[in-house]
Amino acid sequence: MNMTLHPLIPFEPVRSDTIPAGEEWVYQIKWDGVRLLAYLERGEMRLFNRKKRERTFHYPEIADRFRSFCRAESVILDGEIIALGEDGKPSFHEVMRRDGLRRMELVPQMQAIVPVTYMVFDLLYLNGRRIVSKPLEERQHLLSEWIRPGEHLQLVANYRDGEKLFQVTKEQDMEGIVCKRRDSAYAVGGKDGRWVKVKNYGDILAAIGGFTLNGGIVNSVLLGLYGQEGRFYYIGHTGTGKLSKEEWRKLTELLRPKVIEEMPFVNRPERYKDAFWVEPAVCVKVRYSEWRWREGRSLRQPSIQSFVDVSPHECKFPF
Repeated sequence: MNMTLHPLIPFEPVRSDTIPAGEEWVYQIKWDGVRLLAYLERGEMRLFNRKKRERTFHYPEIADRFRSFCRAESVILDGEIIALGEDGKPSFHEVMRRDGLRRMELVPQMQAIVPVTYMVFDLLYLNGRRIVSKPLEERQHLLSEWIRPGEHLQLVANYRDGEKLFQVTKEQDMEGIVCKRRDSAYAVGGKDGRWVKVKNYGDILAAIGGFTLNGGIVNSVLLGLYGQEGRFYYIGHTGTGKLSKEEWRKLTELLRPKVIEEMPFVNRPERYKDAFWVEPAVCVKVRYSEWRWREGRSLRQPSIQSFVDVSPHECKFPF
């Protein structure tokens, strides 16, 4: 990598059940996508995710046309890559069809099938200067001066009425909102209450510890998370979600060779007699309506949104 700009870990919002109020706050839609930082220096443009893994070649419609969006000589942008589902709403499942590609020769084909847009909401570096210490309001002003929205790249809008915006996302069955202090600096690798996310539903990364079959194809999976002590706990099972029939078939091929004799969970699932156990290796993003912590650490109405490329030991309890 010839660039002197090195991949950063982005600033993360904290979870809250209440929407902070006051003139010092602005509110944005929380897009159900993949967090990516864009780096431009010396004519070279690269994309990296929050784990500092490169995604430049996954999204050529952004990387190859970046100079048409950007008037500056060097920048670091923060935003999310989104893709729309059949209902016209952002879909994590759809964007992961692009982000999860491992055969780069399929990218041109997938560009036509799953178009993406880079939703940009912050500017961290501009023309040779780090500007993370400047207030959000000033960074956003500079962002609008130096970045031109267009096809495949848009600037995320601010709203002043958080309650109203949250109600709109709820009515549209969208993920929720992010609330940001107008005077907030950008804490690289940080996470604090100057940025707050309020969600209409929960989501979490979980590892598969078992499955059931119907007609030789996986029709439900048993999910688990690791505790602080390193033990693997059952949190629920699901056969619902965004996976297609083809993806269920692929999951069957993936899980069958991983079958083990002993149950990997330390707590016994409520449905297990017809289950096949597997060593936790395959991870998924799961959406749920409620976390019933006092009722066996279980999720209510979990549904799989997509496969995710993380280590099973990264699937931990958030509390």
